[in-house]
Amino acid sequence: MAEEKGLFIHIEGIVQGVGFRPFVFSLADRFGLKGWVRNTSAGVEIEVDGEPGQLSSFLEAITEEAPPLAKIDAVHTKPRPANNFTTFKIVHSEGSSGGFQPISPDVSICADCLEELFTPDDHRYRYPFINCTNCGPRFTIIKDIPYDRPQTTMAPFEMCSTCAAEYEDPLDRRFHAQPVACPDCGPQVWWDPGKAASPVNPEQASSVDDQAIRETQKQLADGKIIAVKGLGGFHLACDAQNHQAVERLRNRKARPQKPLALMMPDLETVSRFCSLSDQEREVLTSPARPIVLLEEKQSSSLSGAIAPGQDKIGVMLPYTPLHYLLFAEGDNYPDAEYDALVMTSGNQRGQPIVTSNDEALKGLKDIADGFLLHDRDIYMPCDDSVTQIVGSEPYPVRRSRGYVPYPIQLPQEGPSILAAGPELKNTFCLTKRDQAFLSQHLGDMENYQTLAAYQEALLHFESLFRADIRGLAYDLHPNYLATRYALERSEKEGIPAIGVQHHYAHIASCLAENQHPDGKPVIGFAFDGTGYGDDGHIWGGEVFIADYRGYHRAYHLAYVPLPGGDKAVKEPWRLALTWLHQMGINWDPFLTPVRYAKEQLSDSAINPLQALRGQLVSRTYTPLTSSMGRLFDAVSALVGVSEKVNYEGQAAIELEARVDPDERSGYSFDVSGDLIHPQSMIRAVLADVKDGVPVGVISARFHNGLAEVITQIARRLRKKHGLHQVALSGGVWQNVTLLQKTLPRLREEGFEIYLHRLVPPNDGGLSLGQAVVAQRFIRMKGESNDVFRRTR
Repeated sequence: MAEEKGLFIHIEGIVQGVGFRPFVFSLADRFGLKGWVRNTSAGVEIEVDGEPGQLSSFLEAITEEAPPLAKIDAVHTKPRPANNFTTFKIVHSEGSSGGFQPISPDVSICADCLEELFTPDDHRYRYPFINCTNCGPRFTIIKDIPYDRPQTTMAPFEMCSTCAAEYEDPLDRRFHAQPVACPDCGPQVWWDPGKAASPVNPEQASSVDDQAIRETQKQLADGKIIAVKGLGGFHLACDAQNHQAVERLRNRKARPQKPLALMMPDLETVSRFCSLSDQEREVLTSPARPIVLLEEKQSSSLSGAIAPGQDKIGVMLPYTPLHYLLFAEGDNYPDAEYDALVMTSGNQRGQPIVTSNDEALKGLKDIADGFLLHDRDIYMPCDDSVTQIVGSEPYPVRRSRGYVPYPIQLPQEGPSILAAGPELKNTFCLTKRDQAFLSQHLGDMENYQTLAAYQEALLHFESLFRADIRGLAYDLHPNYLATRYALERSEKEGIPAIGVQHHYAHIASCLAENQHPDGKPVIGFAFDGTGYGDDGHIWGGEVFIADYRGYHRAYHLAYVPLPGGDKAVKEPWRLALTWLHQMGINWDPFLTPVRYAKEQLSDSAINPLQALRGQLVSRTYTPLTSSMGRLFDAVSALVGVSEKVNYEGQAAIELEARVDPDERSGYSFDVSGDLIHPQSMIRAVLADVKDGVPVGVISARFHNGLAEVITQIARRLRKKHGLHQVALSGGVWQNVTLLQKTLPRLREEGFEIYLHRLVPPNDGGLSLGQAVVAQRFIRMKGESNDVFRRTR
């Protein structure tokens, strides 16, 4: 027998709350090793004695057989003499000063727990909070690391003897599953009609647990709107096939047209309403359980008010036991009286998602007809994630529940940066060594309530990841709340602040998630709606030569006035007529934007057309914009799709939904100097409108022409600079039609293309780009308060 040796092992990554210690315990037993394993604030530590061959096999098995929810980033080992251990134990967790470790996102209920949920003789039959080491809440309930029950919102619930025995058994799948509970000792749900001045508690409720769920089902089947407390916040739910209920929800929430998310019980039901690819099935059933944008079938019986003007709907499957129970009756699943539920965020328009019972009863009382509440607190709000499939892979639209706070691996290590993020679709980003931790989706930073939620989330991230912030990155727009926060904190704490141009941050974000190396420029197409430019104008149709060191603005969409600023954004008819005015084209009465403006005369004492013309002639409050998003708005209005919008991107989304997939021709754009001129395209659109060409054909020709000019510009820049890599980023690239028309053209030309796969191309991924630019700036330049605007 070989002489025993000792080994100390430190493992970094997502290795807590995922069954890692019992996994190590089982491996040690398999290989006949002695010692211990424990959680720390910096990961998992193991001390083990055994023969050298056994130790080697043990190490190999740790990485090759890790639990499915674990992600090992690094394994550090240190040989030492044997300690003469006699057993192998799982010992108590230990905090360590400055240590940090990634936290697992919330995970959908696993197959084992789902089976137990609907097994009548199981102890947890129909229990809404069933979970184990392989599933359940993580990020939304953790207060601090190490991830142990006292550090979560499960701390108030003392385990019964049955749960405690499972929790302490290393061979049980509920070993140290921190949210473990059962009907005898865990959280409860109850029904509250929402009519009392103060919330009903479980002892006062007329229906608790199963009765509360059945009451909720009855109310939903009767067409009522119910506020349901979920994993990361409240949902507002109603029967998605009940048109009156959906319209009532829209009216009460003041959300007239923005799409509503749906939940359906299983893939069979989804396939009845939507076309489904294998990749979409895979993402729908993944542990993250995001909302997936799917093509709705013409035979669908869903309310037309779910996603008006669109050809896709957002669908998710249940991801908590409570959700599954809402679709079940008795011992059968699924067997509810409805096939699909609207599950939209529980909040007032423009406000953060509601998380507490008191907040819900006060803030949602004018929307909901009743409340399904529970007493497990939500420590950190987390909205649902949204994605779609492009080229057989997920293409994120909103990164939140199920993915946050999973880290993004950076191309190289650097100082800790806090990137404050943008104004719209805000996320912030915190870097630690060579990892970036993006926050959950926080929404638009338009009011105090959202700013307060932003600051709470920031403090939580800084605490969890033990951040020693060495730099603050911010958007150049001086009026953004996130920018103000960063600059005020910089002044207060003496931390260097680095301003990063909005569209440059988009391209840097795309480079970072694709592990692009430093010092190697690429061609970057940054197309979106709004971003503050270096010249003080509103950018958004930008072509850069860029790397992490800086950027050169090689081309951009020609400037056009934006009359009234945000007013023109909300009323695209103004943009359409502005382009015609700039081109010297008369506003013919037959044009839809002109007709629409004249229809507003009855509602206004001022002639909108005269007012707009006067504004354009006098150049009163007409900031210049190069925004590609605004060009989409103008075309959408010209062809009569969207003259006025109720949410960001609506005009472009509805224009895309009308594309004729069989049309192959495209309108031309002119490129001269560093400008992209759309005048010839606009003239062609007007000619086709006059000739009665179908809107779908016009929309397709616009998309085709834009894809062609993008390819043309890429060829020019390759010829001039020898560049072969192209990065596509910005909110316009959420347009899958444009993307799928552009990608084959670029690939046929031999370009390597960087797309977003981990963070959204829209502003929800912007903070990652801010962070990597600031990180490199501080790493190479040292600490400085100079604003980063340098172009190369």
